[in-house]
Amino acid sequence: MKKCCHYWLVVALLLLPLSGFVNDNDLYNVRLTVANINPDKIFLLIDKSDYRLYLYEDVTLRKIYKVVFGNRDQTDKLVEGDRKTPEGTFHILSKRFDKSWSRFLLLDYPNEDSWLKFHERQSAGELSANASIGGGIGIHGVEYNSGIRDNYVDSRINWTLGCISMKTADINELYEIIKVGTPVVIRR
Repeated sequence: MKKCCHYWLVVALLLLPLSGFVNDNDLYNVRLTVANINPDKIFLLIDKSDYRLYLYEDVTLRKIYKVVFGNRDQTDKLVEGDRKTPEGTFHILSKRFDKSWSRFLLLDYPNEDSWLKFHERQSAGELSANASIGGGIGIHGVEYNSGIRDNYVDSRINWTLGCISMKTADINELYEIIKVGTPVVIRR
């Protein structure tokens, strides 16, 4: 029953136009903590075309974060190594502190739907039979030790291998309020 409710929430959010929300600067600056949001009701929508992560509590947009991806090609991930960010509905599989990216929220990519798309592309001859789907996709901070700073996110400089990267303070905030199992929709 809970999975069914998440499905309908995902469908409703995909149909919502976002243009009216993007200009609200307060949603970039609001501070979220476990004291002012219910982690059980959080849902993340990542829109690759506008480089934003939208955090919803139920159907209320609570915060907007700037994000970057693997490369400028915003199409769906095809194979391991293409530096593209996958599209679809995922969940936070695990979360951890990370020496390279501050915090890391692992997505359940590849999931059943990802594998289905991958095998359909192989059957259609779009991918070779020995292609690899990849994995290890998540949401994380910038790679400070490699010289990658928050300005990469502000300037929309895509640098990851397919993950979603956020400013360090933003991933630290998100990490504190997100729980394992949180739904994440990535779209273009």
